[in-house]
Order: sequence, then structure tokens, then C-alpha cells
Amino acid sequence: MKQKSKENIDLSIIIVNYNVRYFLEQCLLSVQDACKNISSEIIVVDNNSHDESCEMLAENFPEVVLIANKDNTGFSKANNQGVAIAKGNYVLILNPDTIVSEDTFEKIIQFAKTKQNLGALGVKLIDGKGNFLAESKRGIPTPKVSFNKLLGVSSKQTGKYYANHLTENETGVIEILVGAFMLMKRDVYNEVKGFDEDYFMYGEDIDLSYKIIKKGYQNYYYSDTQIIHYKGESTKKDVKYLRYFYGAMKIFYKKHFKLNVIYDFLMSFGIQFWFLIKYLKLKTVDSSNENNSNFIYIGENPSTFSNLKTTIKPELAVHHTSISINDILANKIETIIFDNNNISNKEIINAIYKLRNNHYSFRFIPRGCTYIIGSDTSIGKGNVTNFQ
Repeated sequence: MKQKSKENIDLSIIIVNYNVRYFLEQCLLSVQDACKNISSEIIVVDNNSHDESCEMLAENFPEVVLIANKDNTGFSKANNQGVAIAKGNYVLILNPDTIVSEDTFEKIIQFAKTKQNLGALGVKLIDGKGNFLAESKRGIPTPKVSFNKLLGVSSKQTGKYYANHLTENETGVIEILVGAFMLMKRDVYNEVKGFDEDYFMYGEDIDLSYKIIKKGYQNYYYSDTQIIHYKGESTKKDVKYLRYFYGAMKIFYKKHFKLNVIYDFLMSFGIQFWFLIKYLKLKTVDSSNENNSNFIYIGENPSTFSNLKTTIKPELAVHHTSISINDILANKIETIIFDNNNISNKEIINAIYKLRNNHYSFRFIPRGCTYIIGSDTSIGKGNVTNFQ
């Protein structure tokens, strides 16, 4: 991480953590690599984790500024705490279940500096299977747009919800960003008074994006860098999670839209219908992860390959020292394990994106670590397996 005086910091990265010790560690390692050529600081706000996250930070990342809350204050308040002590010209709200490329921060800051009226900026997000996350770019969820999207009755309105005037590979102006990755000038964040603390979790990113554009700024989707967002590691996907989301949407509509009786009824019906569908989907999710699948290890350490075979016990294990898409496709394997000690995050993320829809599971070995980590679903929890 490039160091400058505290009065001349380009970027403050704010990460709110709650019980995702291993995903946080992987995230911070990628953030460190992305900060090598910029002046930066990393602030982690921990919401009373009980998984040794704070101990890990103290031992492995002593340079990270830690705010250790004594209870779970929620996403909005915790981010506001972090920004309150930040010194960067820009602040980045970043989820702990993300992996950034080595050049991500340089690219977004360079782009941001070309926009005089920049509000907030988001990037191309993919999940742990390499699939593009449509919420990377969104429109304002007006009652009409949201209702049609919830019920799936209008592709035209759904297009507005996901800002389909831009493809996933086009950069341009949008309205709503996702809280997993939001870059903005610290002055803009403070001008709109940050996240509304009426939201405990969910909806606060929509609210903040909307407040920014109401002040006359423009929000951007930037497609020239992509990051992994495992999506949901910080929150157990259960009925409690659904109720938080349901409550957040009610707060948003009450705050920003004057609904008549009919619209109020329709929106309540739509949100409750969404709640029911998501609840039924949760009930059918198998959160188990099989660790005895055939795999290919991509890295330079033979002893790591040997340890993986002993731990996973596959029928077939293949070792390659570099990424070759054709060689991967030629082997009958289910899992691809990338060793970040030898392969860059950018190379791995690009390979995962290229190999999406091929039914592979993707796993990382974070730099300097002896575990594999990844996630195959945005609903169930991810998987961490120690191999030594």
C-alpha cells in the first residue's frame, strides 16, 4: 500500500464486517494488492463478530484501522462510522465478500477524476460462478417499475429496473448502485449525510444513490473492471433477512414516494408476493458443499497440490502451473482451484468469467493462506476448507 501523509490520501476503503473472517481476509489481501500504486487507507468496522475476525485483523493486518463495535449496529450506521474518520478524497464502500482486481482502484479513480459532476460509481460485479450480477446497474425503483419487476409482468419495466439501456460491458450514466461497491467523493457522501440509519440493512444503497442524484450529481456504471461479489456472505439468507429487505423497501417508498391507497396496496402485495417466492426458494436450497469432487489445481506449488489431494480425495486431480482455458475444458473435472500465490486476482476473475455456464465450482487459495474458499450460490453460505 502506497503511503502518503494523512492530509493527502486518495482513497479510503470502508469495509463493514460481520462474522465472515475468511472472506474478509481474502478481500483485504486483494485490496492490499490493488492499493500498491495509490495513497490509501483501509478502515474495517466490525459489528461485534464472534468468529475471531478482529483477532485475525490484529495479527495479519495491523495497518488496517479497526472500529470494533460492541453490538451489531447495522450496515448504514457502521459505514457512517467508517467514513466519519476517513481522510481520503474518495471513499469506497466495499463488502467483505468481494475480491478486487489489482488495477481496479487505479482505473476507477482515474475515471472518476474525468467526471466533474460525479456522484457515485459502481463496477461490473460477478458472482462466485462467474455470472454477471444485474444489480450492478439499476434504475430508480419507482412503485410502478418495482411492482412490475416483482411480478414479472413487464419486460419493459424490468429493463428500467436493471438499467438495460447499458449492456454489462458498456460504461455510462445510471441511477442506482449496489452497496457492495460504491465509490464517491467524501465531500459528496457528507453532503447527502451518508447512509440513512433508518435502514438496518438493505435498501440503504438505493436510498443513498437516490439522494445523490436528487442533489444533481450523476451516478456511473464503469464496466472496464470486474470484481467478484460472492453476494450474501455477510448475512444469513433466512426469514429474518427477508423481513429486513421487506422493511427496507417499505421505508424507501414511504420516504421518497407519495403513494395513493391503491398503489400502497399494490406495492405491499407485490413485496409480500416477492417475500413468499424468496422464502419458498430458501427452503429448497441445499447449503452443503461436496469437497470430494475432481479438481484441477492451477498454481506452482507441488506440495500444495499434494495436500489438496489428501484433503479432498478426488478420483481425478490435475495440476497446471498457469491458466489455459482449453486445457481446463479438456479435463473432466468439477472444481477449479486457483492459487493466488502465483496467479493474480485479475487473471483468476477473468478466467472465472470466461468459464461461466460450464458448471464448474471455482475456489481460491488466498495469498499466504492454507485454505480454499469460494461460493456456488448467492443464497446459501460459501465454503471454506483447510488443507493443511
